[in-house]
Amino acid sequence: MKNYEAGPALQQTRAVLNPFGATDSTIMQDSDLAGPLVFCLAFGGFLLLSGKVHFGYIYGIAVVGCLAMHALLNLMSLTGVSIGCVISVLGYCLLPMVALSGVSILFSLQGIVGNVLTVLIILWCSLSASKLFVTALTMDRQQPLVAYPCALVYGVFALLTIF
Repeated sequence: MKNYEAGPALQQTRAVLNPFGATDSTIMQDSDLAGPLVFCLAFGGFLLLSGKVHFGYIYGIAVVGCLAMHALLNLMSLTGVSIGCVISVLGYCLLPMVALSGVSILFSLQGIVGNVLTVLIILWCSLSASKLFVTALTMDRQQPLVAYPCALVYGVFALLTIF
């Protein structure tokens, strides 16, 4: 029996689902764009099932957020980052937000429980994204500086989900 290693897409998904686990620094060498596209389509599909047609907003916010994070990370890191890497990380870290939009089909998120759940999902997404960025770019002790703009990007996606 052969022992197959997990592909880069599966490794990135695992890193997003477990933001407190150890992450390999070579995980971001392969910029996969198929996963983020699937997650964006799933996010828009779940919002569509809850009666919200926001595909244009999703892609617009994603483009502006990726360009802004690309500029910010190139200013903060010594090595620089490619736009494909930024799209890949922000797209894969959208997975908890996709789950939140799935929950919004069944339950309203406009109450106190929905607001608390939304804040936790935003923190989860931004913690995962900032950890991947900091690990890939070897930015020691700069995770809070990277997590804040990530939280702003995912906060806008959460506003689409709630309202």
